[in-house]
Amino acid sequence: MTDLSVFSDPRSVAVVGASADPAKWGYWLACGALRGGNRRAVHLVNAKSAVIEGVPSVPSLRDLPEVPELVVLCAPAATIPDVVEEALDLGVRGFLGITAGLDAADGRPGFERRLAERVRSAGARLVGPNCLGLYDAATRLELAWGTFEPGSLGIVSQSGQLGLEIAGLAARAGLGVSRFVSVGNQVDVTAAEVLEDLVEHEMTRAVVLYLEEFADGRALVGTLSRLRRAGKPVVVLTVGASEASRAAARSHTGALTASTDVVAAACRAAGAVLVETPAQAVDLAHLLLGSPLPQGRRVAIVSDSGGQGAIAADAVSRRGLTVPRLCTATAGALAATLPGTAAVTNPVDLAGAGERDLRTYARVVDLLLGSDEVDAVILSGYFGSYGSDTPALAERELDVVDTLAGSVRRYGRPVVVHSMSHDSPAVRSMRDQAVPTLPTIDGVARSLRLAVDMNDRREPAELGATGPTDGTAGGKSLTYLAARDLIAAAGIAFPRGVGVTAAGDVRTAAAGLRAPFVLKAGWVEHKTEVGGVAVGLADADAAAAAFREMAARLGDGEYVLEELDRRPDVVELVVGARRDPSFGPLVLVGLGGVQAELYRDVAIALAPVRVPEALAMLASLRGHAVLQGWRGRPPVDVLAAARTVAAVSRLLAGDASVVECEINPLRVGPDGAVAVDALVVAAVPSDQPPAAAVLTGVTP
Repeated sequence: MTDLSVFSDPRSVAVVGASADPAKWGYWLACGALRGGNRRAVHLVNAKSAVIEGVPSVPSLRDLPEVPELVVLCAPAATIPDVVEEALDLGVRGFLGITAGLDAADGRPGFERRLAERVRSAGARLVGPNCLGLYDAATRLELAWGTFEPGSLGIVSQSGQLGLEIAGLAARAGLGVSRFVSVGNQVDVTAAEVLEDLVEHEMTRAVVLYLEEFADGRALVGTLSRLRRAGKPVVVLTVGASEASRAAARSHTGALTASTDVVAAACRAAGAVLVETPAQAVDLAHLLLGSPLPQGRRVAIVSDSGGQGAIAADAVSRRGLTVPRLCTATAGALAATLPGTAAVTNPVDLAGAGERDLRTYARVVDLLLGSDEVDAVILSGYFGSYGSDTPALAERELDVVDTLAGSVRRYGRPVVVHSMSHDSPAVRSMRDQAVPTLPTIDGVARSLRLAVDMNDRREPAELGATGPTDGTAGGKSLTYLAARDLIAAAGIAFPRGVGVTAAGDVRTAAAGLRAPFVLKAGWVEHKTEVGGVAVGLADADAAAAAFREMAARLGDGEYVLEELDRRPDVVELVVGARRDPSFGPLVLVGLGGVQAELYRDVAIALAPVRVPEALAMLASLRGHAVLQGWRGRPPVDVLAAARTVAAVSRLLAGDASVVECEINPLRVGPDGAVAVDALVVAAVPSDQPPAAAVLTGVTP
């Protein structure tokens, strides 16, 4: 059964484990279920036939007058196996598993897995177990601990308590919940399925998702994309940013990809956004529930305090947004409205004009929104507090709120308010009319930047459906020659090189190459660390001597003699791709060379990417300025670097036998990009013999 309506609008519900004790879960669930009694039949099951809130219970499901469509499991763990069997025999369609500690409920480990199999085989479905329940505002379904305010925010959480924290923060911030689903252990119904069910849920207009593990991440990306296309943006929370969460890897690419980096890349591909805390999620939700998203990074700041305006400008700038100086015409129009002591170039300081006439706030904001010089306006300071502090001004302040909201609708640009009041009639009115109002300027600046990021998403390349993989654990590294052959076939340039196994081969190879040379131990992954590279070999004699010294230390094997890339003014990058266990193929680019892990300046995306996405990845690097020319050096060929990133991403995404692929460094100069070292980890051993002929490579 793929229809999940039994978990959103069941015709009947039975709470097994209902209790008359207000301190117990069974009491909360019973009371919540009874509040929806005018829409559905509600039955209470208690082994002692207790009376809950005046409603009698029965000792078992078989004693009910009808077969319930949804059964809530809130009984002791040891009783659950028999309850489920009884329910399935009766024909129950859905189970909500609140009870925790079920893994050995029948006396044997693995009961949760067997429970899921038994439920599915009977044509039923199970949410949980070990979850905190369900809530749906549209259908008055309340089967969870706590209380919820109805609204437009959907919450799906692997951690029930964290989900409740989000719902509580949303309620205190004036936002209500449309649907709440605590997915718990996900032995059957998954978070992805619950999210898919929200695509057509009319009451939901934005979603907050908390997950700790991503099974088939590619499928989840597809679901998040469908929510975005349906006009329901998704805010994601996860864990795994710590150093301990990084997988031990044989390449720089693996070592530089923390799990949260991968989730962030998945969010970018889906048009979602990753935040760090529940408070950040709720702050951002204010902008997503009805407010237009900013079309760019230009922000005007309006304040009735010079200090607050300056602090706001700094906060916005730290988030990568701009506070542009207003043109002469706009500044002049503002000056005609404000006192002579006002600042009118941005930030705009009202210099007391707001206190003299509250309508000044609306006039200034309207002028800025209509100027086409800014993409959003921040109003920071006392506005929102007038009516609560001075009741005689309450109605006038609400009129100004209506005017502000009208300007937002007319121009299609957001106004975000930082108000010194956390909750006043004016603040509530602004939130009701899609004028996001937050209590801190930090929250305003951060949320506005996240909204810009969410709206500035190009259509991603077709990712395809890639299931979970085993990462790099079982792969085998190709020899350097085989690796560079594979990568060169994707259109990536290498210096000319020759495979050699003896000193005589080195002299022969040198005769066909251009000095100076590089000698490499072709079977070694991290060549520099073991002295497996000799650079700047002036002639055949020097190359032969280097070979004898290296072979004496490292032994026999496939060595490679290459031409040295001597181009000036190059920047070294690392370009890599690997298979993530959840999200499949990833591609990475960053400042590279032997200091790649020192810089940790990388951008990650789900593969494959196209050249425009690769250019955006390069532009996002903190060290992007070195690519554009630094201290008089010429700019490098960024387009060639982007083409390499795109080619590597296609190579990994298109060849299932490649587990990991890396170029480090990719030397990018004004005249193109050349790969001078490469690693390929294959899922199966390569049967390519060592090459001895000159490799033509690809010219930059």
